[in-house]
Amino acid sequence: MPIVITEAKIFACTQSKVLGEKIAKSFGADLGKVITSTYSDGEFQPSYEESIRGTRIFIIGSTNPGPENLMEMLLMIDAAKRASARHITAVLPYFGWARQDRKDKPRVPIAAKLVAKMLEAAGATRIITMDLHADQIQGFFEKPVDHLFASTIFLPYLQSLNLDNLTIASPDMGGSKRAYAYSKALECDVVICYKQRAKANIISHMELIGDVTGKNVVLVDDMVDTAGTLTKAADLMMERGALSVRAICTHPVLSGKAYDNLNNSKLEELIVTDSIPVKPLSDKIKVLSCADLFAEVMEKVHNNKSISSKFVM
Repeated sequence: MPIVITEAKIFACTQSKVLGEKIAKSFGADLGKVITSTYSDGEFQPSYEESIRGTRIFIIGSTNPGPENLMEMLLMIDAAKRASARHITAVLPYFGWARQDRKDKPRVPIAAKLVAKMLEAAGATRIITMDLHADQIQGFFEKPVDHLFASTIFLPYLQSLNLDNLTIASPDMGGSKRAYAYSKALECDVVICYKQRAKANIISHMELIGDVTGKNVVLVDDMVDTAGTLTKAADLMMERGALSVRAICTHPVLSGKAYDNLNNSKLEELIVTDSIPVKPLSDKIKVLSCADLFAEVMEKVHNNKSISSKFVM
């Protein structure tokens, strides 16, 4: 019998409602209706207000802390499973809790693995996400994972700047692979920052490996949290003779003193996606939408087409 592809339906969790509307528009569909009932103690219950029986549904929602965002995604998946959806694809523009992807000291959890198992236990049959903190997190899942790269969004923007003497930089040793991939695509040099942390979000020492004299530098990272690493790296590079320093970071977590750090630094521009809603508290922030990327991949997944063209690096 021929495979009959039914209509796909798109829904969004509360935090990702604006991004969900952009993705649905690019996809060529209306965003599905979900209402959320909230009890006085903070407990909440999402409810689909249309039939999803036998359909493929996409649930869009980043799972960055607080825990409500992850819990809402889990409840949405569970509700879809119990409403007899045929395929349930969790679209996680930002996969939260991913920094805990290993035991870096005794008696700590591997939260990224736990979140993966929770998503599968809830009923997700496929995961679509972008720029995981570590590529190997895909191995925590037993279900298919489509791991997209924001380089398909950032590279055209960087090329449009027409920067002379461009150099790509990694703010730490862990991001060197990503930096080398960008430098290869842009045919430019690469430098690396070496940092030591006193504790989470606190840098005790930073050193630069490479020469940035007379260069326009672009730092590349998967996320920006307090912006401490980026701004310290930017200031160090300007001290070492760089002409300008920009940064591209896929996920704008921007917590704590992030905006103060950005505004008080020598960083010229911070380029991010809208995987997480951004507060407009700094003129240095440039937001590029990931909606078209996700919409195109979702359309290809729904129609069983290859998405390999979206894996630029």
